[in-house]
Amino acid sequence: MGVSALTASHASRVLSLVNGKAKPSSQIASHVSSSWERCLTQYGIEPTRSRETVVLEAHQLRERQQSFGDLLGVARAEMESLYDQIAGSGYAVILTDAEGAILNTITDPTLKREFRHAGLWHGALWDERHEGTNGMGTCLVERAPVTVHREEHFMGYNIGLCCSAAPIFNAHGEVMAVLDTSSASCGVTRLIHRHTMALVNMSARLISRCQFLREFPEANILRFHGRPEFVGLLHEALLAIDAEGLILAANDSALEQLGHSHRNALVGRSVESVFQFSNGTMQHRALTEPGTIWSIRDTENGRRYFAKVSAPHQPARTVAPITAPITTPVAAVTRIEPAGRQVGTDSRMLHNFHCAQQLFARRVSILLQGATGTGKEAFAKALHKASLRADKPFVAVNCGAIPEPLIESELFGYTRGAFTDANREGRPGKILQSSGGTLFLDEIGDMPLPLQTRLLRVLEEQEIVPLGGDSPIPVDLHVISASHHDVRQMCTSGDFRSDLYYRLNGTTLYLPLLRDREDKTELIQSLLAEECRDQEPVSIRPDALRVLLEYSWPGNIRQLRNVLRTAAALCDERVIRPSNLPQELLDETSGHEPAMLAVPGGDAAAARAPLDSAERAALLRELERMRWNITHTADALGISRNTLYRKLRKHDIPLPD
Repeated sequence: MGVSALTASHASRVLSLVNGKAKPSSQIASHVSSSWERCLTQYGIEPTRSRETVVLEAHQLRERQQSFGDLLGVARAEMESLYDQIAGSGYAVILTDAEGAILNTITDPTLKREFRHAGLWHGALWDERHEGTNGMGTCLVERAPVTVHREEHFMGYNIGLCCSAAPIFNAHGEVMAVLDTSSASCGVTRLIHRHTMALVNMSARLISRCQFLREFPEANILRFHGRPEFVGLLHEALLAIDAEGLILAANDSALEQLGHSHRNALVGRSVESVFQFSNGTMQHRALTEPGTIWSIRDTENGRRYFAKVSAPHQPARTVAPITAPITTPVAAVTRIEPAGRQVGTDSRMLHNFHCAQQLFARRVSILLQGATGTGKEAFAKALHKASLRADKPFVAVNCGAIPEPLIESELFGYTRGAFTDANREGRPGKILQSSGGTLFLDEIGDMPLPLQTRLLRVLEEQEIVPLGGDSPIPVDLHVISASHHDVRQMCTSGDFRSDLYYRLNGTTLYLPLLRDREDKTELIQSLLAEECRDQEPVSIRPDALRVLLEYSWPGNIRQLRNVLRTAAALCDERVIRPSNLPQELLDETSGHEPAMLAVPGGDAAAARAPLDSAERAALLRELERMRWNITHTADALGISRNTLYRKLRKHDIPLPD
């Protein structure tokens, strides 16, 4: 059927439904049929109309972008994070203003021409009056997340698009923007689109939440929820309260939690008329216990909520210039809670962790992707500790470190007498051990294909049969998986089951390289504090810190930890200097003092001898621990195989035959 015939057929279907000549199909969502009717009766447009994309002048677009101020940057960061999760799927991530004008887009450069042909470019107007039923325009009317899939579009020329859009609200409940993902790929199914819709809605809510907090920098912010684990998360209720205790604004979650349908039921009232505590009590807690969750009750029915309150926003803490000496011992730095210590303060890591908490609470499987040493297991463990499963086991399995003949029994366990040399009483596998808690499958890409089939069945049926057993055992299994391989590419090459990939990949989160993180100084301090936990505090000289901050860290956090551990052991007077750092760091970061300062009566080579000796001993220890496996040893040290071979030659360490 040609394009014109498709358009004519589509138009006939739209007109028949709107004019009552056809019964509404259960497959046509109510927001779609309502929009079709608006397009015909209110806007007077026809589904057979040719494309007439209306685009703002450059100065008009610039004015609209500038009216968003700093929030455009916040939205851009969230768009980039969203795009990272759906990259390679043929989507464009789009931001419009409240009138449907496209302010910003992110897509694969190879698809820009295709999306431009579809009218999706900066300045184009996508409200319903101009483009009929579509994700962005219909979302603006509905004030709610919507999906418009292919033939659900009103205009015949748009039926190749798949769109999911969610509104972004300001603190007063007004739609100020729309976040949208659109695809022109015919391979995007409704199932895939539902998954994308969840991500879009989450990102839009994060931007709305950020906007709420930015609108009231001089107010106390009361965060509350009926369940304590949701305080601080995406669905928490927010109230902005002034110094006199008057409520300035409430988000949608606050209205929902308190059973109100309109903001005027809360805005303008004193907080004391809503909750059973005084404004003075709240102010005191904001200043003295901003991170503490406490129990509160509403005044109408005594219902209990859990809350915490923060004082008016203070300027963000900045890291002191590294030209100034660090006088505070690292071990004296306030210890971060386990989740915070593992996640850090990098904006991408915090966003990833926030998204992961929302999804984990709803039993959505998470796939962590990132280079070796970026902290995937630490991230998963922090996520487990911050969840309702924290009191149950966290069981980690490295699928690449267990020999293939043993991995099946390691995961599934075995019964008594299942095979020769088996434990006499049998042994529960890692899956059963993790029941009720979290199973972390690291390097999932290294799992043998036959075992992937068994794992898929366990995930679908939530029961296992140990080796040698015949009766299934029910399990409460929740999986976080990780890999430094591109698992999606492995599916294409046939090295990984695509059905298992989609089961494990409820969403993919990408952990940044250490060199790209914003919080390296805090991370260095935190890791060094851990290494010196039971010892005298160690501090870092500014010139040594500069080397650590400028190095590229190919081994990421794992390599950083090993460097700090060695430097702390070698340093004099409990102060780490550049001379305590490995030569490769000093070689890469030019302009710093040599690895060791010359000493009276000796030379630099002699002065480096203690460090070389310590490095040789560390290499031998790690080789022994990894049974002289070069790949595993290099991974453990956070260096490449080539670097490891170079160090073995340098220290004259022969490999066993």
